Amino acid sequence: MARHLIQGREVAMPVRIRDATACGASYLVRADAARAVIAYSGMDVAEVLPGKALCTLVFVSYADGDLGAYREFGMAFLVRHPDGEPPLRRGLRGGLPGLRGAGAFVHWLPVDQGFTLEAGRAIWGFPKELADIDLRLASPYKRCILRKDGRLVLDLLVRPGVPVLSGGTVRAPDAYSHRDGVTRRIPWSVSPRGVRARPGGALIRLGNHPVAKELSELGLPRRALMTTTASHLAMTFDEAKDI
Repeated sequence: MARHLIQGREVAMPVRIRDATACGASYLVRADAARAVIAYSGMDVAEVLPGKALCTLVFVSYADGDLGAYREFGMAFLVRHPDGEPPLRRGLRGGLPGLRGAGAFVHWLPVDQGFTLEAGRAIWGFPKELADIDLRLASPYKRCILRKDGRLVLDLLVRPGVPVLSGGTVRAPDAYSHRDGVTRRIPWSVSPRGVRARPGGALIRLGNHPVAKELSELGLPRRALMTTTASHLAMTFDEAKDI
């Protein structure tokens, strides 16, 4: 069993998250603008429609897991399999060709605790940074107010949709990261409960931080393609593999 020493503490692989709450909003954005944003990684976005890529914004409250309790915000893009000949995944057969074997490239991943920041960088090469993440999950409308270096990045409000059948553990599309000139693939699995989804359902206000400018250049604010919430998530993250 692989182990990593983080701040004097051993973290055994795979890393397990036993309980978390997550909310996300996915947007159709200009593929050319998305390519420019992630050009440093050497990966290419998957065009879900001609000239359109998928950008997902997600905020998560981790209540119990191997990396402790913390809050996180993520900005990710649906990307093509790096080998050029992606395998067909069950559940996507017969779907859009751009989605076959696609994964999620994590472009930005601010957190509010130092231990998970160091672990995320060292173990998986995730682009974690410290930020002020104000999550308001107790009300019917789920809200994330994200500030970095004293500047507002965004204020994202998600309205939960209708219940979606969930349960059991599923292999999620691979996550990808890029750090110190190396692109990595991270296999992971998820067990969701209390999932709700709907078309639209998000309201976003951008601030004056450079990441807000990136989102603006992608075409936000605009209507979300869909939003998803999960009241309980269990996740398992395996060792990263260089590609």
